[in-house]
Amino acid sequence: MRAAADIASRIRRAALLRRAPVWAGGLLPWLALRSVAGAAVWSAWCAWDAFRLNRAAAAHWPRWLDDALPELEDSSALLLDAQTPVARLQRERLLARIDAALTGSAVRAIASERVKPGLPWLGLSVLAAASLWLAASHPFATTAKVPGLRTVLPQAVPPRQQLVLKVVPPAYTGAPASEGAPRDLQVPESSQVEWCEKGGAPLDAPVELSSGQSLPTGQPCVRWTASESVFWRWKGTRYNLKVTLDQPPEIVISAPSEMVHELREGAQTAAMAVSVRDDYRVQRATVHMTLARGSGENIRFSDREMPLPESPDPRKRDWSRTWTLKDLGMEPGDELYFFVRASDNAAKPHSVQSPTYTLRLPAPKQEADTESAALPTLVKPESLRSQRQIIIDTEQLIADMRARHMDADTVRERSQTIASDQGALRRRYGQFLGEESTLFGGDDHDDDQPGAKKDVLHEFGHAHDQAENATLFDDATKKVLRRALSAMWDAEKALRAISPKTALPPEYKALDAVKELQQADRIYLHKTAFAPPPIKEDKRMTGDMAGSASSKRVQDEAPGKVPQQLRELVQALSTDGPLPALWTRTAQDWVRERITVDEQRLAAQQAIQDVADGCAPCRANLRAYLRGGIGAPQLLLQAKPTVDTPFTRAWRAEEKK
Repeated sequence: MRAAADIASRIRRAALLRRAPVWAGGLLPWLALRSVAGAAVWSAWCAWDAFRLNRAAAAHWPRWLDDALPELEDSSALLLDAQTPVARLQRERLLARIDAALTGSAVRAIASERVKPGLPWLGLSVLAAASLWLAASHPFATTAKVPGLRTVLPQAVPPRQQLVLKVVPPAYTGAPASEGAPRDLQVPESSQVEWCEKGGAPLDAPVELSSGQSLPTGQPCVRWTASESVFWRWKGTRYNLKVTLDQPPEIVISAPSEMVHELREGAQTAAMAVSVRDDYRVQRATVHMTLARGSGENIRFSDREMPLPESPDPRKRDWSRTWTLKDLGMEPGDELYFFVRASDNAAKPHSVQSPTYTLRLPAPKQEADTESAALPTLVKPESLRSQRQIIIDTEQLIADMRARHMDADTVRERSQTIASDQGALRRRYGQFLGEESTLFGGDDHDDDQPGAKKDVLHEFGHAHDQAENATLFDDATKKVLRRALSAMWDAEKALRAISPKTALPPEYKALDAVKELQQADRIYLHKTAFAPPPIKEDKRMTGDMAGSASSKRVQDEAPGKVPQQLRELVQALSTDGPLPALWTRTAQDWVRERITVDEQRLAAQQAIQDVADGCAPCRANLRAYLRGGIGAPQLLLQAKPTVDTPFTRAWRAEEKK
């Protein structure tokens, strides 16, 4: 029974502590007003409330324990009364469990669940005290009680101005306008922000923006169009005004999953799935499809445009469809190119376009007819594989070799196929430099008759001294071509050696060279003759250097990243002396240009404003922000000028010996 009494005492004490903050908080207003009657009434209510809580906890604590602690198995009543031996044994088991389960936090949790805080009573006490204080502080409360007392009214004091902040977002956002007291806000881009005096009088202090702009006084209202995140200040109080930029629509194409999707042979359907998202509204979204049919010069294109249907949510459009190839008009050998174009409803709409995806339906393989080999054949040449496609095929082969065990014949066949494609592409670019036609001589030539005389020079060689080959391209272009061909040679040799992993680096090197050729401004530059000035015979061998160009190499200098005005400002901030003229404009321009994160830019602009107000310790903070915007210095590699003469070459040769 003593253990049960201890448990009940702990629960009653926790219940009383649960309500104690309300009792103390309700007494404070009456003590502040020095009202003895109010304090007495509140104390009497607190005593009655404590008695009621104590009685409820004493009567229901076993049920509270059963609900809070499942390990007691709804047997807490045995702690009070255990008549039979089995009941006493169960009570001993419960006491052992309670020692571990009924911790201080568990008791507080039971009190929090079963005892309400009593906040309505606290609010009633505060409201009653406030009513009493208002009644006592009324200007006619004391003068009305004393007859004949003459009331002296104070002189009129001009009321203090109050500011009202109004925000009108753009109509296309659909956001409602807001109006209220000055506070931190986050508004859409291009919102109209208006500061007005509550009574309609002209503003007696300017509204200062962190961007350096100051809205003039003398008017009841001043306006500003939100274009960037700033903080504004009025009569020394700062408030943040963050601007949410309008983002362009986002397009996600989930089906097909790859850029070039090759349908399996005999396929009848093709799936497309598109998702378009915008922060306010997707005004227009369309799918553009182009069907290509034919080959060579006989290729026909047909275009088709289809709008994406709207959804209940104007901010997104989800569309998916499984097309039949008949609906798309595709036949074996055709290719379908499609992309998605979307625009939003902004004042200046943002238009975006997705990458172009390709659906390719391969043509059926044609078996060679041996009986008609003697007939003239008109076979259309196969398209050359691009260098990027060769890289993709090589990476796929390497991935397949890692993912599953492939037999040697399959690996050799696929590697030789990629090598043949690489060789065909190499021969295409090699024509411009007079390269040999194949990697292994005789692959592209017909076998001669036995005993016939072979022209080895014409069979395995190529004319390199033709005038056309010598003047078709400039030296820089030929150098890039040679680099591409050399890389293609290395890749082809590695692929024919069944080493696709070794072929990847030269393949990427060849792709870089090909892209450099494709992106050049000029690939054909006609050579012009150079006519040197005539040599003056009278100055030869005289050692007179007047009028001649200096042989000293002028090293390139790194471009100045830091303006001179900013250098002077940073140096002045490290001292207590005066700052340069127009330093605020220099600092504002530098912060707006170099610091892109809104929080950091606002903090830097706040430091500028503090320094302008005369805060000397804030100079170090502003100097740190200005130096942080400089970033890492530019690394400039310069070659050392060296003189190479027959004497120096002979000297180096002697040193090597």
